[in-house]
Amino acid sequence: MLFNYKVVTKEGQEKKGQIEAASSEIAVATLQRREYVVVSVVPDKQGGIFGGDIPFLGGVKMKDIVLMSKQASTLFEAQVSAVKTFELLGQNSESKGIQKALAQVTDDIRGGTSISGAMAKQPKVFSNFYVNMVRAGEESGQLTETFIFLADYLERSYALTSKTKNALVYPSFIITTFIGVMILMLVKVIPQIAGILEGQGSEIPAYTKVTLGISDFFVNYGWVLLILVVVAGAAIGRVLATESGRAWFDRLKISLPGFGNLYRKIYLARISDNINTMLTSGIPVVRTLEIAGDVVGNKVFQEVLEDAVEQVKGGNSLSSAFDRHEEIPQIMVQMIKVGEETGSVGKILKTLANFYNKEVTGAVDTLIGLIEPAMIILLGLGVGGLLMSVMIPIYSVAGNI
Repeated sequence: MLFNYKVVTKEGQEKKGQIEAASSEIAVATLQRREYVVVSVVPDKQGGIFGGDIPFLGGVKMKDIVLMSKQASTLFEAQVSAVKTFELLGQNSESKGIQKALAQVTDDIRGGTSISGAMAKQPKVFSNFYVNMVRAGEESGQLTETFIFLADYLERSYALTSKTKNALVYPSFIITTFIGVMILMLVKVIPQIAGILEGQGSEIPAYTKVTLGISDFFVNYGWVLLILVVVAGAAIGRVLATESGRAWFDRLKISLPGFGNLYRKIYLARISDNINTMLTSGIPVVRTLEIAGDVVGNKVFQEVLEDAVEQVKGGNSLSSAFDRHEEIPQIMVQMIKVGEETGSVGKILKTLANFYNKEVTGAVDTLIGLIEPAMIILLGLGVGGLLMSVMIPIYSVAGNI
């Protein structure tokens, strides 16, 4: 979520800008860590329903950021200067959003700003996670390796997200087709058949009366139903825009039968991959957990990571911090504990990330295999049942003639 902020620097200068964070509290905490005095932090009103990764509205797609990161790692590996690297990337990117952001990044770097500092001014393109990874690369002198890490990580993340989204395309198409066909039949086909049945003067079966009643409702009061659906959708959208609404929805997602387990594995894979990538890049554990909480994408797991931050600050190990929460499976807790004892937490987390990524891939494939035939059967039963409820009485009348 994007926030507009107003702060005062240590030198007493007022500064305005934008920052991306999961909540206003996290945005304030992030600004305070930069040694700013926070005056105000308010949500960016342009980040509403249409503010996502929509190309024609100037948004930036994840695949464009993945491509840019890969190209940046190649150019840095070839020892091209930072200014020339981002200048070339901006000029050759197909994304208008990236072109604009990189042009500003190039100007800021020319003016003496660090790469991470310049990227931090473009929160619509570079997330908190991305900026901190680059900052760690600058501090350790491993900027090339950092961009290689980022490119690999973002590619894995994009592949996982894309596979999950693509798995829902076919079911969504079938459901939309099913609803469209049913409404078309109820509004256009059934009323014509109803006239034939009523003209015969014979007794109409109860199930046929129900079908005709539903058809009559859609013909005469369909607009009322449409208004109710739009109002309900808007109300749900407003509720989900609140902190409590998002928390409720995020908990619902990981509690749903079948889908809940899939969502859990997605978030666990993301947590493992994020922490491994940042620890490998030399980012301290506490800061790693803070950033992982910002980018995990689920309020429940974000709260788990926020609690883990406090536990680690208090001297507890990461495994014991995770062990306090039922959302983190015991296999993950025990493997991290082994990693802490052997000094190979990063390697263990990489293994866990690969494990959960494979689990997600397997779960999605299984889900697709089950959904496709189920949707086809549902479509056939719905349309067939609707036709049978009105065709059987017609055949009965025809048979008595």
